[in-house]
Amino acid sequence: MRHLLNITDLTVGEIKLVLELSQRDPASLGRPLAESDGTPKGAALIFEKPSNRTRHSMEIAVVQLGGHPVYTRGEEVGFDTREPVEDIARIMSGYHGLIAARVFKHDVVTRLAATSSVPVVNMLSDESHPLQGLADALTMVQEFGSLDGKTVAYVGDYNNVARSLGEVCVMLGAHYRLACPAGYKASDAELSRIAALGSGSINQSSDPQLAVVGAHAVHTDTWVSMGQEAEKAERLQIFGSYAVTTDLMSKADSQGIFMHCLPAYRGYEVAAEVIDGSASRVIRQGHNRLHASRGVLAFMLGVSQ
Repeated sequence: MRHLLNITDLTVGEIKLVLELSQRDPASLGRPLAESDGTPKGAALIFEKPSNRTRHSMEIAVVQLGGHPVYTRGEEVGFDTREPVEDIARIMSGYHGLIAARVFKHDVVTRLAATSSVPVVNMLSDESHPLQGLADALTMVQEFGSLDGKTVAYVGDYNNVARSLGEVCVMLGAHYRLACPAGYKASDAELSRIAALGSGSINQSSDPQLAVVGAHAVHTDTWVSMGQEAEKAERLQIFGSYAVTTDLMSKADSQGIFMHCLPAYRGYEVAAEVIDGSASRVIRQGHNRLHASRGVLAFMLGVSQ
């Protein structure tokens, strides 16, 4: 039994297999979330944080693999308020063929996985967003054929999205460049950890232009994530010079693309002309959340070819 809490729960070869499965016709993957008589198995999808792409992509992926998704709000299970995480995992394991959770604290998905008797998927935590990282990798592989030797820039806050993106890029051989303001950077220990994951590389500066020059893909994310609303005014001031503008994109490779995990705030982290322009791949990237989710679930449920 496998869990997916971080990108690093997969090997390089397994990431490539997940990306290959993600691009296959759903019918070719069989129905690994169905009983032998065809009865759908349940899939518990628990959301402490609201979602658009994650909910829709995961529900459809579960259905395409023969299962029955059960959407549950965080307050309905009440991690460590109504009952302990471990009790929830044990009970849900008896109802469902898998458990997936979108949570605030990464420790919650770690504890679910430690207790569950079925696969657990991290749909987002404060530390990691592996499904987004895999969808991003899928989008770039579709664009370039391979990430080996490509340069991928990330401009903004070193958050869960930036971390998972960095992991998958370095594991697949890309050169990952971060541009983050002081106080919002990856630590030296974090840079060393990611650098050791694969054949790619990682470096960091405070200069967006230094990160973006010659980049094949330029990524950013919102400056104010869920749970950070009280910091909004301060963050907008700190990140003001980290917007991805047409001028900044002009420093990228002539065929460079722009990516954003969405939702995006035009006029803040990205100019409307960039996200709505010809270099933008954000819609395909969003659609790939479905395909990547289906691919990783199929892999975790034993589909290998």
